[in-house]
Amino acid sequence: MKVLLTSFAMDAHFNGSVPLAWALRAAGHEVRVASQPSLTGSITAAGLTAVPVGADHRLDEMVKGVGDSVLSHHADQSLDPDEPGQLTPAFLKGWDTMMTATFFTLVNDDPMVDELVAFARDWEPDLVLWEPFTFAGAVAARATGAAHARLLSFPDLFMSMRRAFLAQIGADPAADGGAAGTSGTSGTSGADGRAHPEDSLGQWLEWTLGRHGLSFDEEAVTGQWSVDQVPRSFRPPSDGPTVGMRYVPYNGPVPAVVPDWLRVPPTRPRVCVTLGLTARTSEFPNAVPVDVVLKAVEGLDIEVVATLDAQERALLTHVPENVRLVDHVPLHALLPTCSAIVHHGGAGTWSTALVEGVPQIAMGWIWDAIDRARRQQELGAGLHLPSHDVTVEGLRSRLVRVLEEPSFATAAARLRAEAEAEPTPARIVPVLERLTAQHRAHGGLRPGGVSAACAS
Repeated sequence: MKVLLTSFAMDAHFNGSVPLAWALRAAGHEVRVASQPSLTGSITAAGLTAVPVGADHRLDEMVKGVGDSVLSHHADQSLDPDEPGQLTPAFLKGWDTMMTATFFTLVNDDPMVDELVAFARDWEPDLVLWEPFTFAGAVAARATGAAHARLLSFPDLFMSMRRAFLAQIGADPAADGGAAGTSGTSGTSGADGRAHPEDSLGQWLEWTLGRHGLSFDEEAVTGQWSVDQVPRSFRPPSDGPTVGMRYVPYNGPVPAVVPDWLRVPPTRPRVCVTLGLTARTSEFPNAVPVDVVLKAVEGLDIEVVATLDAQERALLTHVPENVRLVDHVPLHALLPTCSAIVHHGGAGTWSTALVEGVPQIAMGWIWDAIDRARRQQELGAGLHLPSHDVTVEGLRSRLVRVLEEPSFATAAARLRAEAEAEPTPARIVPVLERLTAQHRAHGGLRPGGVSAACAS
């Protein structure tokens, strides 16, 4: 097969696609990864073939300019529709409007969509796998008749939010006699085949698809199916087909090198402190206070490995004796030696810690990071501490609990076993081959394009 993967240009959102991309390559399929030019280095560093499309998005400018106002609407707001009193009509409508205007349309701007469609029409992929906010992938697939699916690296609460919003405005796809993600379903379209007038995302996608001679239905939002790397304990209910896959850590684009000190077993409990790749700028609202975090660990009989870049180190006033500062160390190599991790709440860090069976203190304060951290706490495998509530005493007491109470390690081991029960990327390749053969709209696969495993 020819497989096109696409993600908007942000490492944290691209990294989750790398293991599956290589599983497809190892099975003999042609793979291309399309994104804005600024991601090209990360794609090629992963050993994959890049297709730069459009110009770099301006998401950083939005965050610097109006990020506080936009994100304050979402701060400390659960995205779980089953949590009483959380998803009010005003919040849902604000969510749809703001996310479309300040995020979706920025990372899928017209030049990016148009050049991706042009490339897809020339290359003719059989399958398009798209990061779930990179709707340009769905547009390109629809323009070429390729099968297409979302590749999830975090709990699909954004889709839960959309279902709740559509139900609120009377545009629930299920009410039209079909399920979201089913080809031909009217989705949010009304009797005239148009998106509901209150559905900002649907309206924008309808206009974007229309520019390429295509019509809108909910499949442009849901994909024909989803590949879900999140353990079942964290998956919300799904209306559409889902292929479960084990999360395999990829900590690029920085080269993964095991330093000498990491080859020696620690003599006391080791704790990792990391603030991730995304929220490392001083402009990002509610950034975790680095100095407070290190003060919280001072004097404890532990070894702390803190992955801090030059900008973060400049914020420090004091480095405790028990803290080792490093620019980068591959988490999948470090975490097996750790007794706990303190982190910003990002999906990649959270997933890597989960599959390594390490108890977590997650400082998430927005979007799905809140619900992942709360669910982790409910399952006994960690604790939640929003970044704006971090104090020296509060973080220190939580870390002592996680290190001294064996139940946290036991629960984290259970989640690791749950994650390991999912099929590896290599094992789901035949499943993707079968689904592609079923869903591809034009001409079927080329001779020899489906492996014997697919036909079995």
